[in-house]
Amino acid sequence: MTVSALIAAGQSAQIGYHLNRAMDNGLSAEEAGEVVAQAAFYAGWPNAFTAAPVVGEVLRSRESKTE
Repeated sequence: MTVSALIAAGQSAQIGYHLNRAMDNGLSAEEAGEVVAQAAFYAGWPNAFTAAPVVGEVLRSRESKTE
């Protein structure tokens, strides 16, 4: 919920922190991608496009830590 609200508000600088916490609490990478996809339709494509690189960086960072 927090991540989608941040996307809608255009607060991309805070997305990384909250997305990491959500994933620590069980959010999957697939679900994280779905948050961005849903936000695109409800909060606007520009906000989703701004959030996408932040989400991608979080996912890559977490993936590299598990390898």
